[in-house]
Amino acid sequence: MNQAVATLPVGPLLADAPSLLPSVDTSTASTDWLGTHRGPLTVTDDFSVLDDPEEQNAFTEMAEEGGQRLAESVLVVQGMYCAACADTVESALQDLPGVRQVRVHAATRRLRVQWDPAATKMSVLAHAVGNAGYRLLPMQQALSISQRLQETRQALWRLFVAGFCMMQVMMYAWPAYVTEPGEIPADIEALLRWASWVICLPVVFFASGPFFRSAWRDLRRGGVGMDTPVSLGILITFLASSAATFDPAGPWGSEVWFDSLSMFVFFLLGGRYLEHKARDRTAGALDSLINRLPQACERQGADGSFEHISIRRLAVGDVVRVSAGQAFPADGELLSERATVDEALLTGESRPVARERAQAVVAGSFNLGGPVLVRVDRVGTDTRFAQIVRLMEQASTEKPRLALLADRVAAPFLMLVLLAAAVAGVYWWQVDHTQALAVAVAVLIVTCPCALSLATPAAMLAAAGALARRGVLVRRLQAFEVLAGVNTVVFDKTGTLTHEGLGLHDVMTRPGLSRDEALAVAAALAEGSLHPASRAVVAAARIRALSLPPLFERAEVAGRGMQALRPDGSLLRLGSAAFCAVPAHQGDSPAVHLSDSRGWLASFVLQESVRADAAQAVAALRAMGVRTWLLSGDRADAAARVGLLVGVDHVISEATPERKLMEVASLQARGLKVAMVGDGLNDGPVLARADTSFALGHAAPLAQAQSDFIIQGARVMDVVRALRHARSTLHIVRQNLGWAAAYNAISVPLALAGYMPPALAGLGMAASSLLVIGNALRLARGDD
Repeated sequence: MNQAVATLPVGPLLADAPSLLPSVDTSTASTDWLGTHRGPLTVTDDFSVLDDPEEQNAFTEMAEEGGQRLAESVLVVQGMYCAACADTVESALQDLPGVRQVRVHAATRRLRVQWDPAATKMSVLAHAVGNAGYRLLPMQQALSISQRLQETRQALWRLFVAGFCMMQVMMYAWPAYVTEPGEIPADIEALLRWASWVICLPVVFFASGPFFRSAWRDLRRGGVGMDTPVSLGILITFLASSAATFDPAGPWGSEVWFDSLSMFVFFLLGGRYLEHKARDRTAGALDSLINRLPQACERQGADGSFEHISIRRLAVGDVVRVSAGQAFPADGELLSERATVDEALLTGESRPVARERAQAVVAGSFNLGGPVLVRVDRVGTDTRFAQIVRLMEQASTEKPRLALLADRVAAPFLMLVLLAAAVAGVYWWQVDHTQALAVAVAVLIVTCPCALSLATPAAMLAAAGALARRGVLVRRLQAFEVLAGVNTVVFDKTGTLTHEGLGLHDVMTRPGLSRDEALAVAAALAEGSLHPASRAVVAAARIRALSLPPLFERAEVAGRGMQALRPDGSLLRLGSAAFCAVPAHQGDSPAVHLSDSRGWLASFVLQESVRADAAQAVAALRAMGVRTWLLSGDRADAAARVGLLVGVDHVISEATPERKLMEVASLQARGLKVAMVGDGLNDGPVLARADTSFALGHAAPLAQAQSDFIIQGARVMDVVRALRHARSTLHIVRQNLGWAAAYNAISVPLALAGYMPPALAGLGMAASSLLVIGNALRLARGDD
């Protein structure tokens, strides 16, 4: 567990890199603070390193709001265990000058703070959090391997001490359970008690440290946290047992509870450790995504040599070498002949994809082949990777409505716990004073509402992580609750149910010319053109792996087509019927024509190609009781054809953006819960109007998308998976809330009646939190 006042190794990720990468150049302004901050930072430092603009780029984004320039930072808060801790951190910041908005998520330990750089500094905010007993760290540093190992080591040490001492104390307490009163000599009984007291000292003053520090932080700020009743229980049990040990004939009697004390501390620490590991898994997709980028990369110099530099020093136009197994440090253009790339965590595509020279590669994807050269096009916050991280950070700091409700219930519930424990202690003191303290302690421990506070965020974060691994980003956790109630899905057509471009539907050729020969010639003409028809012809030739013939003097005639010369000097043309001087194609589908000096050679009929899984997705939605609509601005015949192919229930065509809004509003007025699925490019208003929405397509601008879910892999079936996940999530949230309520309804009366000893209360509290987390982790498997 984290110390309340402990070292804070904040700084550039490469601060310790010279031992690993001797040639890394860290001589930029962003590392000048090394000259003045040689030692580790503590909560008494001024945290000036966090004010360095280069450092802030890693966790802060600037935005204009009401004509004022504001900063929004996302950091990790160390030392948090529950919702009460999150409230303490929010209270420490929200009244500071320059702070506009603070949001802390207890389950992920993420802090999102909006602040005015003209009125305050990040170092001031970090110092305020430090004074409250917590630590602020940039996310990449907090998630570093060394930091995680340190936290795990501390937690395991405390757990080991508590477990080892518990076994020893139980050994000394065992004779009292198996013998009759008076059978053990008084001096031996006193010796066993003193031995138990000595062994419990490290349990109380070392292993229980996190509980006491957290409770003291809350009390110092005038609040009551979830560790307050636990700390009181530990302290009362130890003091009462110590009094009975020092003076067996005194007013506290001769009863000791050292065995119960060591047992419930061990159970609580064990539960908290497992809960911490499980919580890490729920946010694992975000953590693994953030740690994807390398700390350094190899940049090519003017003389062709390579130097190791921090990725923060990369600039547009730089050429970098990416080794096998390494992540691309920025978005760029491939300069090598080919590369095999793993984009699984960015798009959900499980199979490696091939990239050719001049094609784009994205930051965060892995190079699976040999070393390749890449020219950098976008760096830092401009990359698609950074946009994805921002969206996931936004989701990880949001508190869903059910979680806010649970947090509001938890605060007064804690006060009732303290009152109930006091009343129970007074009552039992009159009935049987030897049991009064045991009952009061059991009530304090068993009623801690940790399970209640974890019930909703644990499930929703686990579901969001599972979807993220499939390439589906969740912008708002609250959207799970809305999506679970959806009974109508409205699809846009172009770019959603169909691919963005055209596809080759049919080829008609002059007698004596095969379809593949005609397609190879047409593709040789169309190469280099960005026209959708040209791209469709070239794509069809690539699929068939056709060898393209050589052509000369290729040129594009704007708005008409392409032309070139064969080796024998004859002219070839590809384009409209008028440009090729051939009869027009009879039919509704668009077509391009190929001609030579003798006239017509071939015609290529094009049409929108439906996504391979579109019909499967619509059928799956119908099986789940969901109605489906196709809402398109395209011609009636084109929309009807796609609607028939995929099997939607209703088709609306030739719809303007205003009519799309009207149609969705009309469905909602009929009492339907509507999810809108668009391509994220031109559907912003209608996506925002629907109850919840999906942006489908890898090309969607993430920062501007109005949707709640973004499907990067462009698979329509991911809409179905998200809906199933949402329904499963709400089912598990209700299970968790039901279990938390039932646990307290059963345990509290048992503790008040004296049927639950403190050790069993500690086990029950730990087990309840673990059950909630374990139930939520079923969602993390991502099973369909």
